[in-house]
Amino acid sequence: MRTAPRLPLATPAAVEVLTRILTQGPIARVEIARKTGLSQAAVTKAVAPLVEAGYVVDAPSARDDTVIGRPVSPLSVVESSVAAIGIKVTPGELFGVVTDLRANIRIARSKTLPDTSPETALDLLAILVGELLAAVETGDSPLSTGTTALAGVGVSVSGDVDATAGVVRHSAFMGWRDLPLGALLHERINLPVVVTNDVRALTVAEHWFGIGVNANSFAIVTIGSGIGCGLYLNGDVVEGAHGVAGEIGHLPLAPENLVCTCGRHGCVETVASSDAILARVREDTGRAELDLAGAIDLAHAGDEQARAAFDRAGQVIGSALAAMVNLAGPELVVIAGEGVADYDLYDHRIRAAFAQHAFGAAADCELTIRSHTFDDWARGAAATVIRSYIRTEPPF
Repeated sequence: MRTAPRLPLATPAAVEVLTRILTQGPIARVEIARKTGLSQAAVTKAVAPLVEAGYVVDAPSARDDTVIGRPVSPLSVVESSVAAIGIKVTPGELFGVVTDLRANIRIARSKTLPDTSPETALDLLAILVGELLAAVETGDSPLSTGTTALAGVGVSVSGDVDATAGVVRHSAFMGWRDLPLGALLHERINLPVVVTNDVRALTVAEHWFGIGVNANSFAIVTIGSGIGCGLYLNGDVVEGAHGVAGEIGHLPLAPENLVCTCGRHGCVETVASSDAILARVREDTGRAELDLAGAIDLAHAGDEQARAAFDRAGQVIGSALAAMVNLAGPELVVIAGEGVADYDLYDHRIRAAFAQHAFGAAADCELTIRSHTFDDWARGAAATVIRSYIRTEPPF
């Protein structure tokens, strides 16, 4: 697959026009003009080279009832014109996807990660990229026609990530510090590489292709082995001056004697992560053989010690959510994670604690729970590639 050339976007206005078509299309020129403040002539000027280059299709098909006699020309991106690879890194496995230009997953693969050493991870990342590209070439997806260009590869990792430099400053789960992951992977695959925090990547995907398309503000809180939070405020995903923002998993709301994987004491994660809940249930019940599913089953069966562990987690998560909503004021919070739909055990406690601590009208913030898979995490990494490619941000 050939590498995608630079998009024919001469001005910031052209970037804004393409972004509208990508995230809200099919959309008429008149609607783009209304939403961006540009004239229809300016919109047409921005669109023309994109249509000529095959990234956008112009398909007049209807009439605008508000403007007598004038046909509507809805604009859409050609989804198969550009592909992106996204990979989610976990301590035991790499999850990779190939998406089209609208971040629809077309191909998915995974690869076991036997250890978390940087060399092992980089070698297997390069192998997985090769396998994904081969799957495109030999498959029958819309990306396999030979006309699709690859924008680049996105890699999402938990922890403190400098996305601009492509450096993993600290990932407690992977045991990495100051790892120039972007540069090292680029050396192996010779493709543009975007490295970002996994929760922020998930937030980018929701911003451009999910709930963020029509929301003025939102937050995504992920619950799993760690607890993360991504924020979309004032028209964009919050990056933070130092690349760190929304880390509610490390608010000091838990008992001071509990040590977090980050090395600090009393973090929310020490009580509310899935690992912390399982450890507490094992300790209190004396059943070291339990896995998380077993702990959930035990709590559902009414075991008081298991239920107490989930109750405590829900109390701390709800308090953390209230603190975040009091500070940032999103209109919607999505609580997500692998198997999070099974966590009805602490849903009531989360909502009760949130209501107890949310200040004033912040209590009106909608809380919703949604499960997702590791492929969704990988899709987030692909979405960061698409966004950087459209915006001509590094490494493009």
